[in-house]
Amino acid sequence: MIVRSLGEIEETDRDIKTPNWRSKRIVLAKEGVGFSVHETTIYAGTVNDFWYANHVEAVFVTEGHGELTDKETGEVYKLAPGTLYLLDGNERHQVRAETEIKTVCVFNPPVTGAEVHDENGVYPLIVEPV
Repeated sequence: MIVRSLGEIEETDRDIKTPNWRSKRIVLAKEGVGFSVHETTIYAGTVNDFWYANHVEAVFVTEGHGELTDKETGEVYKLAPGTLYLLDGNERHQVRAETEIKTVCVFNPPVTGAEVHDENGVYPLIVEPV
């Protein structure tokens, strides 16, 4: 059993900060459960382009408001508390944060924590032995 609080993660190597967002990696690949779980905060007023070409991601919005654009179809969706979006087709997408947005994200395959978005917003697929 794993029990971990966000307070334990803050200011460690599991707490990733960028100018646009902050991601607290609660469960990573090294835990060996087949997925990773993150609390991600997207800062108000930012525009973020992502493309998880190597991962499926589910995002559940717990706080805040914004818009999600499917960059492949142009469809725009409102983001608000209680909204979940699932990138089950590795869709290129953009998140515009009208207010600060807090989310819980699940990745499969799990991330290791060493991934960095490339120029296309893609995380490389890093496989970590368990």
